[in-house]
Amino acid sequence: MAGASLLTLLDDIAAILDDVAVMTKVAAHKSTAMVDDVATMTKVATQKTAGVLGDDLALNAQQVTGVRAERELPVVWAVAKGSLINKAILVPAALAISAFLPWLITPLLMLGGAFLCFEGVEKLAHKFLHAQEDAADAAQHQQANANPAVDLVAFEKEKIKGAVRTDFILSAEIIVIALGTVATATFAQQVVVLVGIAIVMTVGVYGLVGGIVKLDDLGLWLSGKASGAAQALGRGLLAMAPWLMRFLSVAGTAAMFLVGGGILVHGIPVLHHATQAAGAAVAQGALGGLWQALATHLLNALAGVVAGGLVLAGVTLVQRLRKPGVVAGQK
Repeated sequence: MAGASLLTLLDDIAAILDDVAVMTKVAAHKSTAMVDDVATMTKVATQKTAGVLGDDLALNAQQVTGVRAERELPVVWAVAKGSLINKAILVPAALAISAFLPWLITPLLMLGGAFLCFEGVEKLAHKFLHAQEDAADAAQHQQANANPAVDLVAFEKEKIKGAVRTDFILSAEIIVIALGTVATATFAQQVVVLVGIAIVMTVGVYGLVGGIVKLDDLGLWLSGKASGAAQALGRGLLAMAPWLMRFLSVAGTAAMFLVGGGILVHGIPVLHHATQAAGAAVAQGALGGLWQALATHLLNALAGVVAGGLVLAGVTLVQRLRKPGVVAGQK
């Protein structure tokens, strides 16, 4: 009897161990699947927010211009810390919206898209209508750097505050777009994706900004070397730096219309179906997919320009109506 009881006990233990092994295997499989899902969602979210990153990168690089060379990296670091604080506010807010007000995600996406388009049109309008003011600001910055009596600490603080404010708006757009890609995922997956996007975007953007603003210094350092190759590389970097800033500015503006217009078009079924049909109509030949993608992106950008123009017109009208002098003049 004792032997039989011992064998029965061993069988039970073996059965339990088998069950534990099966459950462990299933749990490991589910964990691996979850990691794969998170990686896939993070990749998709990164792709969808990449357009905003061009604008984010260009604007932040421009915000730091005008600062003395030895203070550029400390200013970039200060703005990066402000960006992390922004995201520490935005990520929990986005998760709370997803948990309690999920219906608000689409309207927020549409508002973010409309703001991107408005910002793009305003940027173009400012470039053409206020070019002299921009030149005067740049000259003022140069004079401030050259004048030892100017309080550069206060000047830097204003720069940092402006850059952090700009970052808050762009970070909100990035987080909302990323949230839209994981709206149907579990809460845990949303947390991992949004936190990952926030960290990667901050490190990536401000790491690149730091590298961009120091390109001219690197070029000067290489130009002073004895090696002819180093001097040539230094001169090339010095020549490339301003062109890189211009390219980033143009790419950032184009990204505003592409991303913002794409969000608006996708949120309006009639426009979405029309752009898809137009893209399918030009999809012919071996490069049909390429033509379709180009046509769709161009239509999204066009929709973004139109939407941004309408928003800018509305904002300008409201601003004029709020001025007592304008209203009195109209009477």
